[in-house]
Amino acid sequence: MKAILLEKPEQFAITDISEPGPPGPGEALVRVHRVGICGTDISGYLGKMPFYGYPRIPGHELGVEIVNVGDGVTNVKPGDRCAVEPYINCQECSACRRGCSNCCENLQVLGVHTDGGLRPFFIVPARKLHRSEKLSMEQLALVETLGIGCHAVFRCDPQPKENVLVIGAGPIGLSVIEFLKLAKARIVVLDLSDKRLEFCKEGMGVQHTMKAAGDGTDLERLKKLTDNALPTIVIDATGSNKSMSNALQYVAHTGKLVFVGITAGEIAFGHPLMHRREVTLLASRNALPRDFGRIIKLIEDGKIDTRPWITHRTNFDSLIGDFPSYTKLETGVIKAVVEVS
Repeated sequence: MKAILLEKPEQFAITDISEPGPPGPGEALVRVHRVGICGTDISGYLGKMPFYGYPRIPGHELGVEIVNVGDGVTNVKPGDRCAVEPYINCQECSACRRGCSNCCENLQVLGVHTDGGLRPFFIVPARKLHRSEKLSMEQLALVETLGIGCHAVFRCDPQPKENVLVIGAGPIGLSVIEFLKLAKARIVVLDLSDKRLEFCKEGMGVQHTMKAAGDGTDLERLKKLTDNALPTIVIDATGSNKSMSNALQYVAHTGKLVFVGITAGEIAFGHPLMHRREVTLLASRNALPRDFGRIIKLIEDGKIDTRPWITHRTNFDSLIGDFPSYTKLETGVIKAVVEVS
């Protein structure tokens, strides 16, 4: 069968691979219907993702159908539609034993450390499948992206009316915004792209947005939007080491700075400012199994509307030609989805 392989940065190829055999105990054979393209895929394509291994079949935002299951599988059955939790954890390390499967010491993320879903069929541990009778394949493919934002917001625990700055309005930043809205926080979004900021206002109902100027005025403009008090939570979703290094300046005294984006570059800032303000620095990685169930129910109940998210669609045969455009801000891509089958 055909698969799309990222042989090295900026070089895709269609390759022939063997069809998977029958699923073993605890496994499921899935048919891939939709794959979402996210920042990790783009960073891998550009050679900027530190955990990425080449050659690699990308694809970890997945809407799939169960074809067959192995012995002992009771949570899904053939014909079920599912989102895939792509974080394949060992279940034995210290992090796994503490319930932190998102940070398994031996973690293998589909489409990053091990081959992902840009192929018609593959086998996945059945425990990583989250079913829904209501959601479309496109909606199921968005669950993982929303999980990243869900976990990041859980990490910093915003309270109603608390001032929160989100830096970066790409898909991960948007997923953060969804859960800040549910927490009833006061949100300000900072980005370089007018199109993305407009989407935050028109598509997501964010009242306060700022275009990054980078000339020293950002801080004062931000204060005007937050009653002259800096945000007590700042979440950087850019994946830019420059942005992440500058983010500390926006955090209020005793506030929290959360890095949900990832960069291969070094992050540097002076310690006195962090010390003086007693800032808590947090990383946020992946999501937890409980996040997937929560997100599916929120979409099913109409509390999260995924319809505005998908701005670009392509199919398996066209992806290689279309993908470079997804790396350019001027194309206005929020979320691209690939139809595999």
